[in-house]
Amino acid sequence: MNQLMRSLMSRVIAPAVFAYGSLMSFAAAQSDEPIVIKFSHVVADSTPKGQGAQLFKQLAEERLPGKVKVEVYPNSSLYGDGQEMDALLLGDVHILAPSLAKFEHYQKKIQLFDLPFLFDDMAALDRFQNSEAGQSLLTSMTDKGITGLAYWHNGLKQLSANKPLRTPKDARGLKFRVQASAVLEEQFKALRANPRKMAFAEMYQGLQTGVVNGAENPYSNIYSQKIHEVQKNITESNHGTLDYMVITNTKFWDGLPEDVRAELKNILNEVTVEVNAQANALNDGAKQSILDAGTTEIITLTPEERAQWRDAVRPVWKKFEGQVGADLIQAAEQSNNP
Repeated sequence: MNQLMRSLMSRVIAPAVFAYGSLMSFAAAQSDEPIVIKFSHVVADSTPKGQGAQLFKQLAEERLPGKVKVEVYPNSSLYGDGQEMDALLLGDVHILAPSLAKFEHYQKKIQLFDLPFLFDDMAALDRFQNSEAGQSLLTSMTDKGITGLAYWHNGLKQLSANKPLRTPKDARGLKFRVQASAVLEEQFKALRANPRKMAFAEMYQGLQTGVVNGAENPYSNIYSQKIHEVQKNITESNHGTLDYMVITNTKFWDGLPEDVRAELKNILNEVTVEVNAQANALNDGAKQSILDAGTTEIITLTPEERAQWRDAVRPVWKKFEGQVGADLIQAAEQSNNP
């Protein structure tokens, strides 16, 4: 090798070696820094989901001091409904808690939770979600980079309208606001009603102006969004669930130190119990507040009337059986028997 070649190589290699060494030194220095976990959601801090995120932050930083730092971004302050899933998959955010209706593009089986009148009550829903079949859905999207960590409740849904809804025939021809969900659209088509996709934030105005005539929401949403002020009737149908799945980026989660990951999962399990208890209490309180307001009649269905509604929409189960799985639907039905 001649002198010129040696000189050129020394000019290229020396800076590279120095840069590599500097990078390793920087990485080593950074290894003592806490792991930053960004938890983004679209609701207020005062909601069960918002309170759950804050409790997760508190417990994680208390029990893993110096190891993790949790940053909570409420009210779509970091990412909104339309961007949060992409942000998670890109690793720009680490934990989300979207509604279960948001997952149909990632795992068709999760459409199970939108099937109407599948669960008799919250206790049945809890039994299913804690069962082997329910827990398997949490890990059913890892091939797409999404790992489910927990289910958080928001409550069972009730039907509202400006006319009494006692039997399925009463819903015919009405325009119901729905989330963007194929199952929920078919639910109202089965009642010979007209589903209209509409953003949550636009629902009140839509009901107020008559763009839509009815909606489905837990009592907490009905009261907090003042839906009872623009709907004369609420039917306590308990026909579906509005739940969330707490999810994380699979690569991020699997890359955490084992002890940190295990403790975070323990904390999430504790927080889930608290969130779900809060959700139940919030819905009970919201129902009472609606009654106290005196603007809306709450209709309680008899067992026979509820059976009519269930029979009217049961064909929706069959329509989605191929996507959800007959075995999964059967397991969910069995959860109605303690």
